[in-house]
Amino acid sequence: MTASVQPAGTARPASSDAFIALDEQWSTHNYHPLPVVIAEAEGASVTDVAGKSYLDFLAGYSALNFGHRNPELIAAATEQLGRVTLTSRAFHHDQLGLFCRELAELTGTEMVLPMNSGAEAVESAVKVARKWAYQVKGVPAGTAEIVVAASNFHGRTTTIVSFSDDETARADYGPFTPGFVQVPYGDAEALKAAITPRTAAVLMEPIQGEAGVVVPPEGFFAAVRRLCDENNVLMIADEIQSGLARTGTVLALEHEGVRADLYTLGKALGGGIVPVSAVVGSRDVLGVLKPGEHGSTFGGNPLACAVGRAVVRMLQTGEYQKRSTELGAHLHERLAKLVGDGVSEVRGRGLWAGVDIAPGGPTGRAASEALAGLGVLCKETHDRTLRVAPPLVITEAELDRGVDAIAQVVRG
Repeated sequence: MTASVQPAGTARPASSDAFIALDEQWSTHNYHPLPVVIAEAEGASVTDVAGKSYLDFLAGYSALNFGHRNPELIAAATEQLGRVTLTSRAFHHDQLGLFCRELAELTGTEMVLPMNSGAEAVESAVKVARKWAYQVKGVPAGTAEIVVAASNFHGRTTTIVSFSDDETARADYGPFTPGFVQVPYGDAEALKAAITPRTAAVLMEPIQGEAGVVVPPEGFFAAVRRLCDENNVLMIADEIQSGLARTGTVLALEHEGVRADLYTLGKALGGGIVPVSAVVGSRDVLGVLKPGEHGSTFGGNPLACAVGRAVVRMLQTGEYQKRSTELGAHLHERLAKLVGDGVSEVRGRGLWAGVDIAPGGPTGRAASEALAGLGVLCKETHDRTLRVAPPLVITEAELDRGVDAIAQVVRG
């Protein structure tokens, strides 16, 4: 049966329900959003089409670290919109080299491969690691392996879901890409056993976000670094959610006292305005790419670079790292008091927390819906965990308001 087609220029929907019905009719159902229709946003707050204000406790899964419509980022985007937005990489432009230099200096790396989405950055890192394994390490062609962690989340492309153990993300997408070996997150002995002469890289998140903001055991990443060095294996840190001040440092791996050979960045790198991602790392590794071997029409475009440069400038001040550290300590102090009172466990670092709802309490979905009713937007991950990641511009009073709402909901 053919659906009726509304003519262009029809009236704007009059209610949240009407907007949601429009989404349900015309948009694929690959998401299950909360029934909130956002029309405006600023800082750590959003407003729906009915004029109700909400506190944002999710920040676009860390894409909005600097808040909604941050004035400095909006100014950078607006200025660039008046000049040039896209050239493709067929030509040079006056923002690319500056962006790459400034991002490399911020992250203490030597070379930048700009892309768009986080998944593209991870795919690019996988390609670079394999090429490095064949051209530099001498792994026989077509046999390179990359070791990953159980419960990982690195994106949703066919290759990336090939090394996921999330059956919802994998179902009916096979055949899957070979060349990946999975070990338990935080298990150095299992990692040691998994590394062979064919191993090109170890790819892991410094903190596992989608798994529930899981912090690794102390010393684990030092062991990862040592095993990579001993076996001539690249260490790749996926910092797409954890990086750019979310945990109180530019890179979350800094908390572990080690450096990776490659880092993937995204989300907050685009300031919540445009999709910007990158692989940053050693020149010896990223230098394996030659013209024609990898590319992206929009990767490193002038608009993305201008916004990315503004993000770098903001991080260079240290203000956002400090806010994450100080407000994060307050957040975790407040959340820790809920353990045994509707919450079974709290994990995280900086302004990032995974809150496990105690047995007998609401499901994560029900809790998220109840929080929305109280004017706080948060989202579950898995069945019984709330992921808390507010914009870094949030105030202490706003944090308290959000935690008070969580306490009310989990206590039933």
